[in-house]
Amino acid sequence: MKILFIHQNFPGQYKHLAPLLAARGHDCVALTLRVKEPGNWKGVRLVPYALPNRTGQNVHPWIVDLDTKVTRGEACYRAACKMRDDGFTPDLILAHPGWGESMFLRDVWPEARMGLYCELYHLSDYPHLHFDPEFEMPSDTAPLRIRLKNLNNHIHFPLADAGISPTRFQADTFPQPFRDKITVSHDGIDTRTARPDPEVRLSIEGQVDVTREDEVITFINRNLEPYRGYHRFMRALPELLKRRPEAKVLIVGGDDVSYGARPAKGTTWKQIFIDEVRGQISDADWARVHYLGRIPYDQFLRLLQVSRVHVYLTYPFVLSWSLMEAMACEAAIVASDTAPVREVLSDGETGRLVDFFDTGALVETVCELLDDPEQRARLGRAARALMVEQYELNDICLPRQLEWVEALMRMPTNQG
Repeated sequence: MKILFIHQNFPGQYKHLAPLLAARGHDCVALTLRVKEPGNWKGVRLVPYALPNRTGQNVHPWIVDLDTKVTRGEACYRAACKMRDDGFTPDLILAHPGWGESMFLRDVWPEARMGLYCELYHLSDYPHLHFDPEFEMPSDTAPLRIRLKNLNNHIHFPLADAGISPTRFQADTFPQPFRDKITVSHDGIDTRTARPDPEVRLSIEGQVDVTREDEVITFINRNLEPYRGYHRFMRALPELLKRRPEAKVLIVGGDDVSYGARPAKGTTWKQIFIDEVRGQISDADWARVHYLGRIPYDQFLRLLQVSRVHVYLTYPFVLSWSLMEAMACEAAIVASDTAPVREVLSDGETGRLVDFFDTGALVETVCELLDDPEQRARLGRAARALMVEQYELNDICLPRQLEWVEALMRMPTNQG
């Protein structure tokens, strides 16, 4: 079977499925902006394409997002036409449609089946919108602009034979009748790699050197920003540091923006909230706060293994892999009581939940766990057990994804 993967940042969510399908003898190809030259990644042939140079044009600000996606879709379409003319005809297209790349591929290969990775449908009601009033744009048009962000989804719905989504929360954002086409199956957590290690040591030269003997509080974002509760965590820091004089706080994340609005030009969310709280923290306490930036995966896992309490906060949004990897490492977790988190974490059973906006409750709960090693151990064991039983990559999630692919290939093709 010939399988074409479409993902701007390939492999992305296909990092396990694509090489597995290639290892099973399928001819797997990825069309992606990620590379500049043709190559091979774990048995998957990489075919690059590039975006055209475009001159500036007047576009209504509400549809800049669609304009960008159509540009990517056209570029991907032209690259696909060349592949077709060179003799490549996929039986199956697996696409992450989030950047618009796959919107014209039915025009190139009308007979191919298409499965979409359904990450999120943007809803314009609470709590998807207006969750955090602090960062609301004072505009009555916000729901209109959010709805327009779904134009790309609606272009894809008639093209797709089926969808797959990692969590119920994400799948349930999609409207009927397309929701009925979506299978819920997580990407998978490699619990053989993400596991506890009582002998772990995290040593990053010039930054930190800690073991399980140290009182370590961890906080992780891809980028440090409000969508992932960075501001709420920072506002808890002054009191946390005062109450825990031996604690070391390790913060992982970049300075860019993954979700939501950007800060004022020339600033970063990271620095904005450092500036907000720094005056409340002594120099001696601040020396116990370590910003590690983005770190390699082996260091990331050691960070989770060494963590005494891990804090995870998020808006009602896509759930981070880092939370579930922390659970697999038996971390004792304090997390925001938001819908995506509740899908994998139960208060008092696999972790502790606090109101996203309740700084006092966050501080109290972290301190309670730091003082209670038996509770930490119980919660950590239960969290890992859940990951092993329901989200394990090789035993559960990859087999489910393979079943989804096989079922997709048995479907009569939907020719848009």
